[in-house]
Amino acid sequence: MTAPTKPTVADQILDYLVLEGATTMFGVPGAGIMHLLQRIHDRDEFKYIITRHESGAAYMADGYYRATGKPGVVLVTSGPGATNALTGTMNAQFDGSAVLTLTGEVPEQFLGRGYLQEGTDCGLNVRDIYAAATRYSADIVDASSVPILVEQALRSMLSMPRRAVHLGIADNVAAAEAQTALYVSARPPMSPKAYRCLPEGAPKHGVQRALEVLSSAKRPLILLGNGCWEALRDRDTARALRCLVEWWNIPVITTSDGKGVFPETHPLSLRAYGFAGCLWPQYWMIDPTTKGAAHDALLVIGSSLGELATYKWNPMLVPRGPFLQVDLDQSVIGRGFPVTDGIVAEAGAFIRALWDQAPAWPRDAAAVAARGAEIAAIKAQHPPIVSPSDYAQTSGPLHPAALCRLLNEKLPDGAMVFIDSGNCVGWSMHYMVVREGQELHSALAMGPMGFAVCAVIGARYGRSDRLCVALVGDGALLMQLGEISTAAANQIGAIWVVLSDNELNMVTQGMNTFFPEPTPFSYPLGAPDLCKVAEGLGADAYEVREVADFAPAWESALRGAAAWRPQVIVVRLDPKPAPPYWSAPFWQKAVD
Repeated sequence: MTAPTKPTVADQILDYLVLEGATTMFGVPGAGIMHLLQRIHDRDEFKYIITRHESGAAYMADGYYRATGKPGVVLVTSGPGATNALTGTMNAQFDGSAVLTLTGEVPEQFLGRGYLQEGTDCGLNVRDIYAAATRYSADIVDASSVPILVEQALRSMLSMPRRAVHLGIADNVAAAEAQTALYVSARPPMSPKAYRCLPEGAPKHGVQRALEVLSSAKRPLILLGNGCWEALRDRDTARALRCLVEWWNIPVITTSDGKGVFPETHPLSLRAYGFAGCLWPQYWMIDPTTKGAAHDALLVIGSSLGELATYKWNPMLVPRGPFLQVDLDQSVIGRGFPVTDGIVAEAGAFIRALWDQAPAWPRDAAAVAARGAEIAAIKAQHPPIVSPSDYAQTSGPLHPAALCRLLNEKLPDGAMVFIDSGNCVGWSMHYMVVREGQELHSALAMGPMGFAVCAVIGARYGRSDRLCVALVGDGALLMQLGEISTAAANQIGAIWVVLSDNELNMVTQGMNTFFPEPTPFSYPLGAPDLCKVAEGLGADAYEVREVADFAPAWESALRGAAAWRPQVIVVRLDPKPAPPYWSAPFWQKAVD
């Protein structure tokens, strides 16, 4: 193989990625992408981070996008390389992350003849597999089709809401000379504006209806979902939201996967609602006398109102008045609950339009002040958590709630926290508090174990100026343990805090709750020495058994992360406590 003398299809694809600022790639190399690899090798703009597994590459690309706002790119080879990356790509799709997965294929002249890692010979249709799991999937089969197909993929990925897309390409097509057609140029245009734009609209009638409801309601409530992350990263939009809720003293709750999108330390925040959520929302939402709805208006922005966002569609969420749901995806409006008003709008444009017009609407100063006083009273009179004593623990076997307290105390401003699947979700959703400037990211649409183990690597690589921490279970860590060596090889100072109980405890506790048997269910992990394994993979590792052990381990991990070494803190937890989602609905206890 010799270096090409003219731009190739591989160059053309890479030029588009440069145009989009998508110059960091994650993946495992192979023969099916050899010409793409050759061009990446010769182009200084690109960084190709070699992962230990293709699913880890997709999770890293997801984390990179969440941290930077730039598209995450996965580059993997044919056959098993393509299928291994599917789970992480699918997870990005359903969590609204802009991820492009590029998969290779063997040269077309060998298709159907049993070439190594050939998809066609075994009936593997990679394009259709990804089409069932992403917004857009296409195969580039001819050099002349590159601009059209690549631009369509980028349009689909970077529209709102963000989504995952896939492009497949045989290696001989990647090696071909770039073509010029009469209706397209052989190189990308000067700006992405030439082929894509963003929806930014908010319907006038929808904005006016929301203002009418918010200005007249006695007990309004706003619920923000995961779909608000992109909008509220814009400072002007975040300021508009804050001004709006402070103008009328409207309390704000978030869904589980939107936790932290509105600062949980704000006086009007009632924190996260739903799956293992905060106790405060029900005091605003439930009339203690009638046990019916107390809130008389609900405005939902950027949530499809799925299972975890609503605690299995509990009717407590439904107000005794207008129910407004705002989303750019009209297919999710009214899906979780019947609504009185469905509004198709981009979240940021809608929020900005609300605040732009709100001062012109009625404002009863006495009623607004009384509402603020009642919200403050709820916080003063009721704990936000199920067990303040466990949260305040200072001695004995370390309780997960106490670990969350330690993290709340130690995490600096600007920290980005990635939560894996398992009991770490329940503990963090209920006990952690996300301050302004901090971010908490989870993957609760698909809920794959191993997401945060890898996503924190992509995030820390993309934002080396921010501390990036993953809160993971030992089962999840074992699924993607090898990626610690990816971090070490690339000098990525991520921190993993591992909830270690030598058990797939969410499953164990759940099975014993639903199926109490004389012989309890148990799904142990074999008691691996995670500290030794982590050290063997290039990380600094620390073991924590008691509350007093955490501070020195954390301070050492901060120093190690600043020196660009991966850090693993293995916390030996008391395995008996269960997060609040396995108990009877905790809001009923709080009200009764």
